[in-house]
Amino acid sequence: MVWSPLSEVPQIGRNSIYIPALVVFILAQVPTALATNIGMLLGFRFVAGFFGSPILGSGDGVLMDLYAPRKHTYAMASPIIGGFAVQVKGWTWAIWIICWFSAFTLIVLVFFLPETSADNILYRRTMRLRRATGDLGFVCEAQLKADNTPGVEVLKAHLIRPFTLVLTDPTVFFLNLYSAFTYGLMYIWFESLPQAYMQVYHFDIGTQSLALLGLIVGVLVTIPPFFIYYRIRIEPKYDRNGNIKPEKHLHPAMVGCLFIPASLVWFGWTAKPSIHWAIPIVGSAFFSAGALLLYISILNYLAESYPDHIASVFAGNELFTSMCGATFPLFIPSMYYKFDVLGSSMILAILAVAFVPLPYVIYMVGILFFCTTRFKLTRGQRGSKLRKRSSYAAKGW
Repeated sequence: MVWSPLSEVPQIGRNSIYIPALVVFILAQVPTALATNIGMLLGFRFVAGFFGSPILGSGDGVLMDLYAPRKHTYAMASPIIGGFAVQVKGWTWAIWIICWFSAFTLIVLVFFLPETSADNILYRRTMRLRRATGDLGFVCEAQLKADNTPGVEVLKAHLIRPFTLVLTDPTVFFLNLYSAFTYGLMYIWFESLPQAYMQVYHFDIGTQSLALLGLIVGVLVTIPPFFIYYRIRIEPKYDRNGNIKPEKHLHPAMVGCLFIPASLVWFGWTAKPSIHWAIPIVGSAFFSAGALLLYISILNYLAESYPDHIASVFAGNELFTSMCGATFPLFIPSMYYKFDVLGSSMILAILAVAFVPLPYVIYMVGILFFCTTRFKLTRGQRGSKLRKRSSYAAKGW
């Protein structure tokens, strides 16, 4: 909620936030892995999380900068797939792996990733021409705003924007809530699957990770038909300027939202000693398939709704999802101990059913919400309204 909005300031850009924060994130992994007490662990994990947050929010913004609007979906799939490919070999191993891969990524970014923010590129080009020619007639929109607005006010506006987007647009709030719930469920699967297979099927520690194969297979099987559908049905709907009605991205979510409660019911009723252990794993595959469709649809919807403030709107989404991802696993062991596999799965399924109408409602009535907001701008046409929506939108920004 801090770093990502700052990456949208033309004078700062993406890389000025991304690279230094990644350096601190990598350095924080070493004392985290070597921590000798819980205080040291929590302290450095906080530092790593704070400086690692731009990787999530600004990283999505970089992907949006690099790819044409009609290709955003393909780029958004990569970090989501990685979230399902989890295997644990001691918690310190996970920290060291993060450190190694992040260090390699840092080297690649420093040498091969140019600045991707169009506003920052144009601003630096304008300043370069001014210095080279001495002609102050070279101006750009960002430079004009910088001359007329105090720097403190610029930073204040960008830092407040993510909260404004979340709290003043009901569609953003509820979609963030839904994606956060789904994200929390994913972490519940990581906790509940090995635990259930140890209790019900008596898997040992070495084989319990096999229970996670269903989640991975579900994603791998879903990606090809989803991309084919997107290529055939969604891409042609973009206009010449790269604009599309955001609701068009919700079609896959309407399918995915049905898979999620169905998978929980499937798992709860089939995780029994009398039923082969592979059957519940098939149910988990439907969850990962549904979560993939839902999550990509929501991110695409948010990106198309706020094309000029992608990093800010994604920062709000990451705040919701990170909170649920961190808190859900805390109560899972006690819930499964008290209500067993069936009872716990049914409770979660009921909660998932409550969210099912959301993508349908937003799709059907989205274009009926009319209001004025300066946040929703057509890509490449700043100052013009993409569309009007929600009487709670952020007026005056």
